[in-house]
Amino acid sequence: FHLKFDFLLLATHECILSGIMSVNGKKVLHMDRNPYYGGESASITPLEDLYKRFKIPGSPPESMGRGRDWNVDLIPKFLMANGQLVKMLLYTEVTRYLDFKVTEGSFVYKGGKIYKVPSTEAEALASSLMGLFEKRRFRKFLVYVANFDEKDPRTFEGIDPKKTTMREVYKKFDLGQDVIDFTGHALALYRTDDYLDQPCYETINRIKLYSESLARYGKSPYLYPLYGLGELPQGFARLSAIYGGTYMLNKPIEEIIVQNGKVIGVKSEGEIARCKQLICDPSYVKDRVEKVGQVIRVICILSHPIKNTNDANSCQIIIPQNQVNRKSDIYVCMISFAHNVAAQGKYIAIVSTTVETKEPEKEIRPALELLEPIEQKFVSISDLLVPKDLGMESQIFISRTYDATTHFETTCDDIKNIYKRMTGSEFDFEEMKRKKNDIYGED
Repeated sequence: FHLKFDFLLLATHECILSGIMSVNGKKVLHMDRNPYYGGESASITPLEDLYKRFKIPGSPPESMGRGRDWNVDLIPKFLMANGQLVKMLLYTEVTRYLDFKVTEGSFVYKGGKIYKVPSTEAEALASSLMGLFEKRRFRKFLVYVANFDEKDPRTFEGIDPKKTTMREVYKKFDLGQDVIDFTGHALALYRTDDYLDQPCYETINRIKLYSESLARYGKSPYLYPLYGLGELPQGFARLSAIYGGTYMLNKPIEEIIVQNGKVIGVKSEGEIARCKQLICDPSYVKDRVEKVGQVIRVICILSHPIKNTNDANSCQIIIPQNQVNRKSDIYVCMISFAHNVAAQGKYIAIVSTTVETKEPEKEIRPALELLEPIEQKFVSISDLLVPKDLGMESQIFISRTYDATTHFETTCDDIKNIYKRMTGSEFDFEEMKRKKNDIYGED
């Protein structure tokens, strides 16, 4: 234990960073105060532990089946099939340890009902989300997005990607409010409408990511690992170990030791592990983070698929804020026994949104109504914490708390951001592949 490390990591999506840093030939120590991998992004098993964690009296009823058939995520997320996390998994070869299933569909809420987000041209033409003329205009817009290439101004058609706002682009294609809601929230996956007045290239790229992810598997753009999201940190932990990283679970962190404003180590059980840089989540450094909001999440156990989803055993439902007079969207992530996360015939739906009022449970009512009858609910309200500074002086790099989105893109942005603050260089997949080959040879 009396060793020096390049990096010391505490807790959650830091797992991904520890894997990447290890592959890059750095000496990494990863400590976690919990007895399991992944901190707040863990999957809880058996079911009895979930009841205890949420202080629900008594034990789960017989009807819930065997406790150990359950792996319940505390934070619901899907992976975009063509997104950054999948690239990180492929690059680091963590895919060897995981099995994924494609989510069966994405749905969007409109006027109190849910509609499938079309995943093929035939579905789009048959969809009752929009009228016939609207469909033609929307198709034109999608063709424009598909052909759009940041490096080729001929594809811009008079739009300046860095200046023209998304609101202006929608106007150019004459798209109505319902289609705008659907595009911004179900395809570009924005949580609020702030994006409308920002330059359009970010939104166009998000819609491209959605379409490319969808094109990979056809049913929906989302993937989900068998046995739950807790498999991800475990996969990265295995990877880190292969490349010489050290893991310690159940390690209480007594003190982060700072000298002349700079981190020099971490004290645990009376011993000190020295390091040059420290990465951790906000829970380890309460004095260095600030609260910027709250997220409410409700885990619901059901004995039936969600109505109007064609009996899907997994899906995502997005309730755009405009539809329910809110500023931010409400999300539902549903998975089931088909993913080895619940007992036979059981479904887990997790509702989440950014808190806007003093009565968060009232805010998510529209989502809960879609899920009725609900067998058991587990409600949590978490603070959204962000670091007060970038960590350049102290060399303590703090991640942001998981937000209400139902995919990993924002988490990956945070990881790339921390990587840049730590190393001074951009996170570049190609560069990493080359480095890995230099250090460990080609496969």
